[in-house]
Amino acid sequence: MEEIKIIEPKGFWKRRAFLNLPWKLYKDDPYWIPAIRMDEKELVGFKKTPFYERNRVQTFLAQRGKEVVGRIAAIYNVGHLERYNDGVGFFGFFECVDDQAVANALFDAAAAWLKAKGCTTIRGPMNPSMNHTVGLLIDGFDSSPYFMMTYNPRYYEKLVEGWGFKKAQDMFAFWGSIDMLPSVRDNYLDKCERIRERTGVVLRKVDVKHFQRDVEQFLTIYNRSLSNTWGFVPYSDAELKALAFGLKFLMVPELVIGVELDGELIGAAFCLPDYNPRIRAIKGRLFPFGFIKLLRRKDKIKRMRILSTNVLPEYQMLGLGLVLVNELVPKTLEWGIQEAEFSWVLESNQFSRGALERGGAKRSKTYRVYDRAIDKAAAEQL
Repeated sequence: MEEIKIIEPKGFWKRRAFLNLPWKLYKDDPYWIPAIRMDEKELVGFKKTPFYERNRVQTFLAQRGKEVVGRIAAIYNVGHLERYNDGVGFFGFFECVDDQAVANALFDAAAAWLKAKGCTTIRGPMNPSMNHTVGLLIDGFDSSPYFMMTYNPRYYEKLVEGWGFKKAQDMFAFWGSIDMLPSVRDNYLDKCERIRERTGVVLRKVDVKHFQRDVEQFLTIYNRSLSNTWGFVPYSDAELKALAFGLKFLMVPELVIGVELDGELIGAAFCLPDYNPRIRAIKGRLFPFGFIKLLRRKDKIKRMRILSTNVLPEYQMLGLGLVLVNELVPKTLEWGIQEAEFSWVLESNQFSRGALERGGAKRSKTYRVYDRAIDKAAAEQL
């Protein structure tokens, strides 16, 4: 068998091979959803994007002879290191044939690059951070992922753990049918009304005339509300503005709710239609006509993903998250949504998990983030 070579994908053709590898690996998988090609070029650092204004990335390809058999990215997240000072570097965009030797060579390369930058632990997968797609799917392979959620073959768990990675944190996706919502709302409606009366909060939707401004404000709530969440690093101002601009095209104003107190926005719930079936149909290509096919007639999309329900830390014990979710119920009914996924939820977030489970939501998928120390013993093998 030919030797495995790890190379840096420099130049147009090698970078193209890096981006195209999933199309080879998943060609017969009915549940796989391709990445939007333009977005993935930015996320792996092949195009300019705000995330890499301060962070660093190095991509690697694995070749056996002339055949590309794997890929990985090593990510040096300056924001994470400044916030946690824990020596953690990251890997992401891992794709590989079912061969432990190939996987080991890729992880060795990523770990060596991070070690040279002073990192002592490698964590992942992050594509490229907690604010993007994250985690390795380890349970729930019987359906396609919802929009902006990851997917991978079953054997990846074996390859990752075969290199010595250990579980750091699990994340769950919860699924619900529209049939569940009326009864759930009936159970909580009186309680939500009492919370609103007691606190004096006012609910509002996005102002379409000032959409960019409102989306930026809602994302600022996201930044501030997750300050105590495991592994979270806030968006930079540049990242926030770029994300808000992209979300302008994807969001449905009726499916985004804010809560104000004394005229100040203190919480928000974000939902997006599940664009994944359309992304599969356009094969991840936005041009020349994919963009139109992706975004036209959003009202025909009957599945949605609830990305997050966020309340500023100083107001998080008032029950306002429940008020926000309760307010979404009639909106989703009016829109004609049939299914929804709340994702992702950290296993350590007992409060959110408990609320979803009490509401009847079903855990549908589990994603895992792994750690491994880049210690002296491991370094000798790199």
